[in-house]
Order: sequence, then structure tokens, then C-alpha cells
Amino acid sequence: MNPSQTPEKPEFAIQVRELSFRWPNGLEVLNGCSLGVPRGEFWMLLGTNGSGKSTLLRLLAGLLTPEEGEIEIDRPVGFVFQNPDHQLVMPTVGADVAFGLVEEKLSPPQIRARVEEALGAVNLLGLQRRPIYALSGGQKQRIAIAGAIARHCEVLLLDEPTALLDPESQLDLVAQVQRLVKNRGLTALWVTHRFDELDYCDGAFLIERGQVVARGDPAPLQQRLMREENY
Repeated sequence: MNPSQTPEKPEFAIQVRELSFRWPNGLEVLNGCSLGVPRGEFWMLLGTNGSGKSTLLRLLAGLLTPEEGEIEIDRPVGFVFQNPDHQLVMPTVGADVAFGLVEEKLSPPQIRARVEEALGAVNLLGLQRRPIYALSGGQKQRIAIAGAIARHCEVLLLDEPTALLDPESQLDLVAQVQRLVKNRGLTALWVTHRFDELDYCDGAFLIERGQVVARGDPAPLQQRLMREENY
């Protein structure tokens, strides 16, 4: 290879190999879980309650440590919680988006530019001075996503981000993330229970009892889940 050339990045922005995790009480959640999310694509993670979806996402974000296995993920990584009130910590929109930039030691003009870029990407540029408490649930989730964009995150991990939203806001948010992935070259992995959200993704994984048992086209995965008892 020419010394002036940089090595090509691997195909996957997220790569998990034989991941295992159990809670301190001995409850096994993941057992040899493996998956790969292609760079620049929007994938979803499906499964019944207790199958390991949210635990896997927290392992990818570094919030938990696996017992065994390997994780390779493009960084920085942005994590969006089911309840945005768990991650929005500043009193106003602009201050909250800027909060995640503290460690980067940017100048004030650089911070303002990053905040404006991020809020523009989620169509909330006019709300910089809006108090967080005055936002709708959908707006709060978009602010959480803007925080990741401001940090120039390569990967977005979203743990059922529409769970607390009304039906119209649910589809607005998933469409927004789809556009961000395609327009900005991001990679996203989204945990969901809602079949209508599958229309927006490039592919999906089905996880059962701590292992990925199927992947690819969402339609057959959806049909399989619908046959699952109590889903």
C-alpha cells in the first residue's frame, strides 16, 4: 500500500462477536451474541421483553462491561435513552447541546457553531433559548440526538426512543433519524417494539434468549415475532 494512503475502514461500524453478559445475581442476559451493522446504515433490533436488546445497547455504549466477547464500534458514540429526561441536564436547549462539548476544549465560537449545526440538523434551530421543561417529548428526543451530532458522533444507539411519544411523534422521530443517517453518513442501531417503525430501516436483527437468531429484511422477522406468544 502506498504510504500516503490510509487503510480502509472495515465494512461494519458496529461489530459484536460472541458477547456474553450476566447480572451480579447470576441472571444470564446475553450468551454468544454476534452481529454487524454496516457503516452508513440504519438497523433495528427486535425481540420480546427480556431478550437482551437494551442490555446489548448499553454494552455497545460502554455503560456495561461484557464478561466475554469483543466489541468494535466507530467512535464517538451517541446514546439516546427511552426517557430523554434521564439525559437532558441543562436548563435550556442550547446549553444542553453545548454541555457534551465540554471535554473537547473548544473556543466559544466553535461551540456556538457546533450547537447551531446540530440543532439545524434536527430542525430545532429556533429553540436554542427554550427551557427544556417547555419542550414536547418528541422535541426532547431530538435534542438528545442533537447532542450526539454536536459531538460529531459516528454511531447513534437509540433504546426505544419513541416509547413515551404519541403515535404521530413516533413516526416523525424515526423518519428524522433515517434522514440523518442518509444525509450525514451516520450509522444507527434502534431498539423497537413497533412494527410500523420497521418501514424506515435498512435491516433488522431478531434477538431471542440473548442471541441474534435472524437478520436482514425486516418483513420475515416481523412475521416471526407476531407468532411469538405474548408479543
